[in-house]
Amino acid sequence: MSTFDNPFDPNRRLRAGGCSCGQHVSEAEHEHAAQALRCEPAPSEDKRYEGVVASAVMRAMFPRDAARRAFLKSVGASTALAAISQFFPLQTATEVFAQAGAPEKKDLKVGFIPITCATPIIMAHPMGFYTKHGLNVEVIKTAGWAVIRDKTLNKEYDAAHMLSPMPLAISLGVGSNPVPWTMPAIENINGQAITLHAKHKGVKTAAEMKGFKFGVPFDYSMHNFLLRYVLAEDGVVVFVAPERVDREHLLAACDVCPVDALTVWDASGRQIVPS
Repeated sequence: MSTFDNPFDPNRRLRAGGCSCGQHVSEAEHEHAAQALRCEPAPSEDKRYEGVVASAVMRAMFPRDAARRAFLKSVGASTALAAISQFFPLQTATEVFAQAGAPEKKDLKVGFIPITCATPIIMAHPMGFYTKHGLNVEVIKTAGWAVIRDKTLNKEYDAAHMLSPMPLAISLGVGSNPVPWTMPAIENINGQAITLHAKHKGVKTAAEMKGFKFGVPFDYSMHNFLLRYVLAEDGVVVFVAPERVDREHLLAACDVCPVDALTVWDASGRQIVPS
């Protein structure tokens, strides 16, 4: 269920799944709606805020979809809303949430790696999103994930684009000093792929990759973890850590072939195992 979904609709799933825009139960429903060339937005900002607050409350009260659906089907959406409002001040919470307070800090530096999932961070600047919210943001292109991590830990950046395992590794002190870290937004999911050098075009399964030398963009990345998982499923044990390959050297790595395969965010070779 998207944050902007109706949390009182028993036909909406609470968590993972749904369509690409977050307004439909499935991609098929999304495609059906797209035929009419529109996905209906919230009728107003007030309604959008109401939906966000109600969604947060329903997620907290019903961690499991089955319980939420059973409750809504047994009492109905209107009764459910009235009952919850007796215990939680939805209207007051909505008003507080909608109030635009002054940002704690206006001048920000945000680091990013120039790949697709950084698009919201990059394009928010020329599209005026930062300015609209009273922020003066400098978005800074950064050379690699380790540099992103180090500059953020050194407080050179106020926020940064990271691979999803990185905040967990930083909080646990794996690969750096332990610092509690917060991940406020997910920019995208999936997209990783294992790609093979052209000379291995006959390889079809992970079992056939035994003895290969692999390249990954960063140790604490889904690319690395998914690669190990896929190989382990076919009994291939990784004895040596995969070689780290920065984006700048990615295509060159394919050309000169110091590695047999790469886990990458772009399809730079023959894709064999997409996520």
